[in-house]
Amino acid sequence: MQRPTPFFILLFLQLWAVGLALNQEGRDLLQAKLGLYDPHNALADWNPNSSTPCNWTGVTCSTVSGGNLAVTDVDLTGLDLSGPFPASLCRLPNLSFLSLSLNYINSTLLDSSISPCSALTHLDLSQNLFVGSLPSALSSLPLLEYLDVAGNNFTGAIPPSFALFPSLQILSLTANLLNETIPPFLGNISTLRQLNLSYNPFAAGQIPSSLANLTNLETLWLAGCALVGQIPPSLGHLANLINLDLSSNSLTGIIPDTFSGLASVVQIELYNNSLTGNFPAGVSNLTALRRFDAAMNFLSGPIPDDVFSIPLLDSLHLYQNKFNGSLPATAGKARQLLELRIFGNNLSGPLPSDLGANSPLVSLDLSDNQLTGEISNGICQGGALQEILLINNFFSGRLPESLAQCQSLTRIRLSNNQLSGEVPAGIWGLPRVWILELTGNSLSGSISPNIAGAANLSNLLIARNKFSGNIPAAIGSLLKLYEFSAWDNHLTGPLPESIGLLPELGQLNLQNNSLSGGLLTNIQSWRKLTQLNLADNHFSGEISPELGNLPVLNYLDLSGNSLTGSIPIQLQNLKLNQFNLSNNLLSGPIPPLFHNEAYKSSFLGNPNLCRDLTGLCRSSSDNGHGHGKLFWPLRAIFFVSAMVLIAGVVLFYWKYRNIKRGKKTMDKSKWILTSFHKLGFSEYEILNSLDEDNVIGSGGSGKVYKVVLGNNEAVAVKKLWKTKLTVNGGGGNQDDAAYDAFESEVETLGKIRHRSIVKLWCCCSHRDCKLLVYEYMPNGSLGDLLHSSKAGLLDWPTRFKIALDAAEGLCYLHHDCVPPIVHRDVKSNNILLDADFGAKVSDFGVAKIIDGIGGGPQSMSVIAGSCGYIAPEYAYTLRVNEKSDIYSFGVVILELVTGKRPVSPEFGEKDLVNWVCSTIQQKDEESVIDSKLDACYREEITKVLHVGLHCTSNLPINRPSMRRVVKMLLEVCAENKPSPLSKDGKLSPYYHEEDQGSAS
Repeated sequence: MQRPTPFFILLFLQLWAVGLALNQEGRDLLQAKLGLYDPHNALADWNPNSSTPCNWTGVTCSTVSGGNLAVTDVDLTGLDLSGPFPASLCRLPNLSFLSLSLNYINSTLLDSSISPCSALTHLDLSQNLFVGSLPSALSSLPLLEYLDVAGNNFTGAIPPSFALFPSLQILSLTANLLNETIPPFLGNISTLRQLNLSYNPFAAGQIPSSLANLTNLETLWLAGCALVGQIPPSLGHLANLINLDLSSNSLTGIIPDTFSGLASVVQIELYNNSLTGNFPAGVSNLTALRRFDAAMNFLSGPIPDDVFSIPLLDSLHLYQNKFNGSLPATAGKARQLLELRIFGNNLSGPLPSDLGANSPLVSLDLSDNQLTGEISNGICQGGALQEILLINNFFSGRLPESLAQCQSLTRIRLSNNQLSGEVPAGIWGLPRVWILELTGNSLSGSISPNIAGAANLSNLLIARNKFSGNIPAAIGSLLKLYEFSAWDNHLTGPLPESIGLLPELGQLNLQNNSLSGGLLTNIQSWRKLTQLNLADNHFSGEISPELGNLPVLNYLDLSGNSLTGSIPIQLQNLKLNQFNLSNNLLSGPIPPLFHNEAYKSSFLGNPNLCRDLTGLCRSSSDNGHGHGKLFWPLRAIFFVSAMVLIAGVVLFYWKYRNIKRGKKTMDKSKWILTSFHKLGFSEYEILNSLDEDNVIGSGGSGKVYKVVLGNNEAVAVKKLWKTKLTVNGGGGNQDDAAYDAFESEVETLGKIRHRSIVKLWCCCSHRDCKLLVYEYMPNGSLGDLLHSSKAGLLDWPTRFKIALDAAEGLCYLHHDCVPPIVHRDVKSNNILLDADFGAKVSDFGVAKIIDGIGGGPQSMSVIAGSCGYIAPEYAYTLRVNEKSDIYSFGVVILELVTGKRPVSPEFGEKDLVNWVCSTIQQKDEESVIDSKLDACYREEITKVLHVGLHCTSNLPINRPSMRRVVKMLLEVCAENKPSPLSKDGKLSPYYHEEDQGSAS
């Protein structure tokens, strides 16, 4: 019998055969592949059985000295490879081109790894996850001409050895974490043609004047580099400079007149600094200049005539400065002008009559000035105008007829001027316009039926004018219409039935017109309507019960009409932040849900309405006979007496019980109850159960009790006690802080109705303490459960459900509340779990109502939030917007994925976000996933991990909106596409709904 060949002999023979088939370069490439994780098998053809590597993916061979073929190029761009830098590539003796761009290479770059690459001329490591310092050995590569390490996490200083590059022409260090000043020795790299250091957190410093020594320089990008001081005049001597970007710094002083010597410059970017003084002289000498942007500075004085004499100028941005005087007449002569944005200055006088007539003008924004006269008739003569924005000026006269023929227009924003006359009929129907804003003028006439042609119209804003006549039925053709605002006009007639068929309608405001007829009933298409304001018209008839079926309506104002009948009980289905039915002719009972303080002014001026608390509400058919007049006061007296008697008995019992138990009593007669939902209990039932045995939590401001009611339902009661302790040992009073939190909770939660926001049943106030009564969440907080011995209850499907629920709650706060709300303390302990592990966002004690999501951040006097969850920019700027919440929610996602707390001794000086990032860079994504989670969900968990990392980006601008976060989570499923159904079986409001950018 033949003995089997030992395994190690077979392995030796196989390796020997490979060695015969493949040269050393191939073996070096296979060694590089061995150290990389290749999730898409992009390097599948890197086969040890190949005779040559020259046909492998990303590998190029060329003839070298001696006539032999050798590997000269390795281009692995965008293959999603991860792992450490493949040092074996540097053993390829003829390798001149190496690109690992757009991967996940996640190691430090050691001198010993890179120094053997002595033949390299082109090295691109951009958009990876490299960490640590920049290697000094890079400058020792004698032939290197191109070096791009942008978009990594390199830290520390630029090494002094970088002054010694012998041949370098391109150097890009953009978007790293370099944190010392820009060194002057970079001015010694005399061969440089491009220097890009933008968007690093450098220490504050000046622009080194030595950069003027780089006489071959064509591109100098120093945007977002924490630069201070003045722009060195010597930069004006860079005669070969084509592109100069010094934007988004803190530069001061003037724009040097020496810039007129930049003979080759095509683009100058100076926006978002603190530059002062006049526009620099001599810019007409810049015959190659196409784009000049000095917006968002403090430049002043008139705009010189010769700016528009620059022969190739196509884009001029000077907005948000202090320029005065008129727009130069030469602006109408510029023959290449495409963009002119000078909004937010102090310009006055009329526009040049030929503005737009001699150039292919595409975008014109002169808003927020003091310009007068008529809008130039030839403004679209070039046939390319897409945007005309003249908001907040003093333009007068009629709209030019030529605009009606301007088929290229997409945005028309002319609000708050003194325009008059009728709108040319063709303007209503321009096919590409998505926003038509004429608000705040004296325009008259009717809305033309031509509007049927405006197929792309999303925002029709014509409020505060003198428009009259009927709303045409043709408006039903606008299938993309989101906002129709025509309040404060003279519109008449009924609402056309076609309005009820608009599927994208989100806001409809027709307040203060003379509209009449009944309310629409066929409104099933209004699935996205959030605001409906028909106040102060002449509508009659009954309120449509169908309004109660609108899924996201949170603003409803029908006041000041002649509506009759009862209030439909279906309106209780709505999640209303603003509700007003006052000054109508309504009758009958007010639905129970609205019997609370939040809606106390919602029903004024309806004398036949009553709060049906006792069953004694008079019917609207009561004919008022005498026995009725007598019977009602008698019943009222009997009812009041009965209530007094019952209250006395309850009070006596309470005092007697407390005396027997030896407890300190409170004067319950002075408690004030404010309910936000129909209650099945009284405040006394709550007060009687605030025993120490029922405490389920406590904090700095009070305790939380579980109270089981007489109907066997449970509620959670937060009790805030008055205290004399001070905050931080200073003047801040902890009592003030606690009571501020109380007011914030009441203000925020009292009107919110969303299944992913914890329900506030009611609040009770007393001079000594305040109570907040919530729905009871039997599984407690996510943080307590996740980081306890019961974490095993949270399998991955449950964790995913929690993440999606909480995301939808925050999305509602940011995007659907009017006005929007920023929570400011998103954390796992503020996400509560019901019996089915459904998640609800809670604790709104530091929440803030924000004027507008997507707008500028608001300053806060103190830091709110919890350690490990606070966005990095919030901690040192105290400026808050929705991006702060998104960062905190990203930390919650990382908690769900890793099972770890946001801060932990095992992280050392890092927090969870930094630990996850550094661990992934050193190892892989699987190494951060909670070991308690089933491996069969690994792909889905990894996708959610990436959502969390996206949310916790250091730069707020890179974080997605909560609407986008919900969409990304919905896309995490087996088919990798969003489900059209929400958990309640209804069409998800996030399905196929794109984020809308704010209009300028």
